[in-house]
This record gives sequence, C-alpha cells and structure tokens, in this order.
Amino acid sequence: MFDFKTIGQADVAGKRVLVRADLNVPLKDGVVTDATRIERFLPTLRGLVAKRAKVIVLSHFDRPKGKRVPEMSLRPVAKAMAKALGHDVAFAEDCVGEAAENAIKGLQPGRVLLLENLRFHVGEEANDPAFVKQLAALGDIYVNDGFSVAHRAHASTEGLAHELPAYAGRQMQAELEVLEAVLVNPTPQVMAIVGGSKISTKLDLLDNLVEKVDVLVIGGGMANTFLNAQGVSVGKSLCERDLADTARGILEKAKTANCEIVLPTDAVVASELKEGTETSVCEINAVPEDKMILDVGPASIEALKTKLAKCKTLLWNGPLGAFEIPPFDVGTNEVAKKAAELTQDGTLVSVAGGGDTVSALNGAGVLDELTYVSTAGGAFLEWLEGKELPGVKALSGQAA
Repeated sequence: MFDFKTIGQADVAGKRVLVRADLNVPLKDGVVTDATRIERFLPTLRGLVAKRAKVIVLSHFDRPKGKRVPEMSLRPVAKAMAKALGHDVAFAEDCVGEAAENAIKGLQPGRVLLLENLRFHVGEEANDPAFVKQLAALGDIYVNDGFSVAHRAHASTEGLAHELPAYAGRQMQAELEVLEAVLVNPTPQVMAIVGGSKISTKLDLLDNLVEKVDVLVIGGGMANTFLNAQGVSVGKSLCERDLADTARGILEKAKTANCEIVLPTDAVVASELKEGTETSVCEINAVPEDKMILDVGPASIEALKTKLAKCKTLLWNGPLGAFEIPPFDVGTNEVAKKAAELTQDGTLVSVAGGGDTVSALNGAGVLDELTYVSTAGGAFLEWLEGKELPGVKALSGQAA
C-alpha cells in the first residue's frame, strides 16, 4: 500500500508550485507531433490553475548531456501546452538562475510557466545537492506528475521531494493506484501477457511475474527461446539459444509457484519478415527449417481468448508477433480486441504499458478501451520487475 499525499490535499492558492512532468514529446520541425503526454498532464495542470497556484513546470527533453543544445529546447512544447490548456503558457530561457527567477517573479496566480530543459545542467541527472537547492528555491511546493521518469533518481524526480512539501500529481496518482490494483492487490485469476523479441531484456520481469500471476502468456520472439529450450525446432526464427537453461529455470520456477506458462501451439510462418510475403500456418512442432515464426496461429489465438475470458485481471507488456508488419499483427489485434470487449463488459481489469505495447494496442484500435494504458516505458517495466522507483519512494516519505 502506497503512502503518499496528492495535490487534492495541498493548499496551493497563491503558492509557487514546482511540477515535474514528462514532456519529452516527439518533435518535427519545431512542432509537437504527438501530444499524448501533454494531454495526460492536463488534469494536474488544470487542477492547479483552478486553485490559483503559480504553476512552474519542470521537464527534460532528449539527452543534451549537460549542455545547451538549441534543438532540444522546450520552447515548442510551451506552445503545444498552451494550445491544449486553452490559455497562454509562459516560457523561461533557463530552469535555474536569473532567467528562471525573473520569470517566476512575474507569474500571477492561476498562470503557468514552463522552464527550459532541466538536462541542460549536469546537476539534473547527477542529482547534485547544489542543483536540487537551486530548483527548490524557486518553489514552495513540489508535485511529481512524471511516473515515466520516476525510475530515475534525478534532482527533479527524487531530490526535490526532500527539500519541499511533496505531493503526487493526478497522473502519478492514477498510475500508482492502477499498478497497485493489478500487481499488489489484484482480483484472481490474473493473466500476464509478455511479448517482445528477446527474453534477455525481460528476465527480471518474467522472474517476478511467475510469482505474482496465475497465467503467464509468453509471445513474440521470446516464445521461440522457450520452445527451443523444450526441444522444439523453431526453424530460422529469432531465438536466444544460449539462454535455454535460463528459460528452463523460469519454467521450473513457474511450476513451483503454480503459475501456468502458455506458449503458442501453432504459428504463422514465412521465409522473410516483409509485407506481402507468402505465409502459412503450421503446428508449433512442425516449423520448416527454412521458415521463421512471425505470429501466433489461429488455434493459439482462440485458446488465449478462451483463457482470457476466465480471468479478472490482465497485465500486458509486449506484442505477440511482429505486429509492425501486416499480416503478423493479427494475433496481437485479436487478443487485444477480446481484452477490450471483456473490459467494456466490466468483467476484466486490463492494464498495459511499454512503447511497443502502446503502438500495438493503438494499431488494434483499442487504446482507449482498456482500463489503463501506461505511456511510461522504463518506469512501467521496472515496476513490473518488482524494483523500487526512487521517485515513488521519495514521495512516500520513506526515503532516507
């Protein structure tokens, strides 16, 4: 159970409120091309504006490595924020020092100011105490609304929580509450779908989930490594053959934990990963040596949909096939639509996250039909791995 205060408990009227957001959004020719992160930040922003706070927004952008890089300025983001919010957003040329201080002095209650890229200063990523104090001097209250950067112990994500009264923003609160609901106190039966290309990138995740869920579905290239570990020939499919012992270890751990591991029973195969290529369906133990597995087959899809209908909680990270190239998106799309249907019927709590997962669900047309889809990549994954997130720990008041 989390122990943190939210902005609903804060007296912010007339006060300088430093709000850490994640506005690391895609830009092209100085224009924001995907405003999803800005839109998700709006409930916190609007709530503070309505309470007449002096809202000072902090964020990083890209990786300038402590240097001022003009093309990594947050100035274009201020324009996108203003458009989304419906009124002006001021911009300061720096996040500390005279430029920031002067901009804040002129800030009226109920108005919003965006400070320049935090990562123009090496003290941000180093969580330098002197830089933390410079930031803290600009505000009276600290709000963290950037769950997606909560796995970083940076000055603005962890250090500030020790210098000012600290609160969780609306998005941070929503992320933590939904993750607790699905991983700490879920309603059984619990299914997790974990896909992607390599198990080497998700060993900690699999290791943690086998002790947390009732059914663990392994898809994508990861499934090939598990099939190979069980003596199944996967042709020329992507496969980490050197991790066969690791895969067998996870299977044994799952057996001990009474967690059912689900692997494909049939597959869509092709000679090459290319749109329009000739495909065929085969049993999983009959993959031709010159073919590669690129999606789960129809029997596997139906089996997954049947199992999903018996579950109450779903956690999803990673696609079931090479979803970026049709027709290898069919398995992911079909199971995603079933998850959306069950969620809309009120029989399933469904939570998904991770970059490829968000793209896959968007491609399936169900992004807004699941219970919650997290845009936090690394933080979402580390949370599922059972790791402690510095930004969350600092908010809870339990940090040293």
